[in-house]
Amino acid sequence: MNELQKKDLNNIWHPCSQMKDYEEFPPIIIDKGEGIYLYDIDGKPYIDAISSWWVNLFGHSNKRINNALKSQVDKLEHVIFSNFSHKPAIDLSEKILEVSPKGLSKIFFGDNGSSSVEISLKLSYQYHKQTGFDSKTKFISLKDGYHGETIGALSVSKTPLYSEVYSKILLDTIEVNSPDCFRCPYFKNRNSCDTECFSHMEETILKNHKEITAVIIEPMVQCASGMKMYPESYLKKLRKLTKEYNINLIADEIAVGFGRTGNFFGVNHAEITPDIMCVSKGLTGGYLPLSLSITTNEIYNAFYDDYLKLKAFLHSHSYSGNPLACSVACETLNIFKEEDVLTSLSEKSKYLREVTDEYFKDLEFVGEVRSLGMICAIELVKDKTIKEPFKFEDRVGYQIYKIALENSLLLRPLGNILYFMPPYIITKDEIHSMVKKARESYDKFFK
Repeated sequence: MNELQKKDLNNIWHPCSQMKDYEEFPPIIIDKGEGIYLYDIDGKPYIDAISSWWVNLFGHSNKRINNALKSQVDKLEHVIFSNFSHKPAIDLSEKILEVSPKGLSKIFFGDNGSSSVEISLKLSYQYHKQTGFDSKTKFISLKDGYHGETIGALSVSKTPLYSEVYSKILLDTIEVNSPDCFRCPYFKNRNSCDTECFSHMEETILKNHKEITAVIIEPMVQCASGMKMYPESYLKKLRKLTKEYNINLIADEIAVGFGRTGNFFGVNHAEITPDIMCVSKGLTGGYLPLSLSITTNEIYNAFYDDYLKLKAFLHSHSYSGNPLACSVACETLNIFKEEDVLTSLSEKSKYLREVTDEYFKDLEFVGEVRSLGMICAIELVKDKTIKEPFKFEDRVGYQIYKIALENSLLLRPLGNILYFMPPYIITKDEIHSMVKKARESYDKFFK
């Protein structure tokens, strides 16, 4: 262990970590990044196969984004966003609405994904309260969903690993069985089914609609629970039913937005417009914290009145609308438009799936390879004939993660799910190298 690692462990408590693990496997100290690569203090490169927690869209130290940040920092670093504004925020609002689903028209700024979810939950509740539906106080979320780790966001995150320990202090919400296409209880295929699993949601809404203010969902992919992918028809049915019963649909696009699923937003697959849409992560290309809660005029107008009526949305963050973050977000959206990113991703996504199938599909401990856009997941199982998972205590994914790091590859699996969510600038040769290194790591573990 080097001196920097010792200092780190003396002072820092890392996220999503059991710090005791670090005594035998200390943190890797990164010195710089360039393109798809991270370099540690000894100069060793690592392919960033997960876009550094799904945020880095256009590579580390991207020249265009660097220049946008440098230009802004000499003009204005921050200003209170209440009764003040600035050009980067105004430009960003116009640019994001240009690519948002039709009907979304107002933006509330936050500073991270969890805050965007908190904002959206509060907006939905207060909207219904101020439009005469005081009984609408509960939220529906999907089993194994994940929406953040503040108290409100965690209340609608139904992945037990994150939420169970806090169950006694969380909001009272309603959990509905989520689509589980790999282990479908109806023995259907996600590419040809009629989303029979939606019956759970339908029954719950029909029974409880008078008290439900919103349904929150990760469109197309439940990411943190293992990259669980489901058909767009589920979203279509959900949008239709929520409209019928005056229930807000909150689309959590934090992880799946900005081209990650092949469309600009996940909801685009179903051609629907949610009532509120949460965006963050890739919004700034991986540079700075920023989030947006994008909503409709209908919801906005429920808060618009004389001050003394006390209908204003009294929610704020010190760094709401930060000019530095807004400036790099603008440049991120400029890159999408000017470099026709979605078109280039179509070919890369296809190649990523082809190479992953080639290296993994028929292996003994691979239950399924699934993909959507620039997300490709490999579900490891103990017995593929009955889809039996490895035991939690075996930590199979974690062991492969450590081997991959030795092989210059940053994977960070989700339990027994290996996955690739690389920066969009990755080349075909680099995709091949990334997947090959993952296969080598798999082979070394299971030898």
